[in-house]
Formats: sequence, structure tokens, C-alpha cells
Amino acid sequence: MFTGIVAAVGRIDTVKPLGHEGEAQAGVRLTVRAGTLDLSDVALGDSIAIQGACMTVVAKTNDTFDVDVSRESLNRTVGLAEAGGEVNLEKALTAHERLGGHIVSGHVDGLGTVTRFAPVGESHELRVLASREIGRYLAYKGSVTVNGVSLTVNRVDDLDEGCEFSINLIPHTVVVTTLKHLVAGSKVNLEVDLIARYVERMLSTA
Repeated sequence: MFTGIVAAVGRIDTVKPLGHEGEAQAGVRLTVRAGTLDLSDVALGDSIAIQGACMTVVAKTNDTFDVDVSRESLNRTVGLAEAGGEVNLEKALTAHERLGGHIVSGHVDGLGTVTRFAPVGESHELRVLASREIGRYLAYKGSVTVNGVSLTVNRVDDLDEGCEFSINLIPHTVVVTTLKHLVAGSKVNLEVDLIARYVERMLSTA
């Protein structure tokens, strides 16, 4: 379980195919440079969210860690197989920590497309077009996770082509996450609010 509060920005050092060379369904092993993320309390088998996707640590050094990413995960996410690319990092919660963002599982629900990312006053406006399936879980002042960052939805517009939502990013969020690299057309990993899922389930079975 995570909070969506990014702890550090790391960088993908190497991407090595798993399985036999040329095997279409093979995943990859990533070596990630952890940046300022403290790995001293990370053990093999622990979870770290990379761009919002929960991954299991299979090897580590003082400043790097390895994860194996399945082909299924690669097909459903962006930003996990680009050597040299920056990634948002967050270690899994422990019981005594504050829940500073919202409840995040690290399971990406789908991809969105950035339609606008531009300064507005001292902040930035981020607009993302999501599918209608994801849009049903979005609400004004509700929560959504974009590339592993817990954010508050400021506006929701249902369109013919999907659901566009708008977010206001304070300068700190832009500076300390990979969101600063977004442009119109960028793909992003989205995870909807977990509570919204349960509400829908309860209503559908009532």
C-alpha cells in the first residue's frame, strides 16, 4: 500500500530482457538508480512503486535496486522500460507512517493522455483525457493518482471521446516529481481512488 506522496525521483539505469532473446512475451529486468530514496531498510521482496506501478525488489545495492516487470505490466503502463528515463519512487507504507496522500494500491487502472500542461499563475494546470471506464470513478475534489502522484481533481468533463479531468499542480509538486516533463500528448499511468471502487461495487449489488 502507498500514499501517492513521491519520496524521490530515480532513473532507470538498465533494461534487460527476460527469457530468450526475441521472445515476444518476455518481460524485462530494470535496474533503477534510487536517487535520494533511502534503501537501507529495503529488503528483497519489498515493494516500491515506480511511476505508480507496484514492483517487487529482486536485488539491491546501496543506491540501486532491481525489479522484474512482466510483459503484462509493460503493456498496461508507460515509463517502465526506458533506459535513462526519470521515474517517481515511493516505498510501501509501514504501519506507523502518516497517510499523507490517499490510499494507493500501485495497480495501474489504465493510461491517460495529457491534453494540456501549462502555467497558470504560480501553479500549473494539468488536463488528462481518460477512458469512460476510468472516468466513472472521477469526481470533483476526489483523488486520482497520475504516474504515482496523489492529486486532487478540480474539474471533470464527460466528452464523446472519453473523460477529461483537470488538476492544479503547486510548484513543489512539479519540481519534485517527473510530472514536470509532461507535454500535450504524453501518456500517463492512472489509478483511481480505491474507495470509489467499493462504492460502485456496493451500489451495483444493492
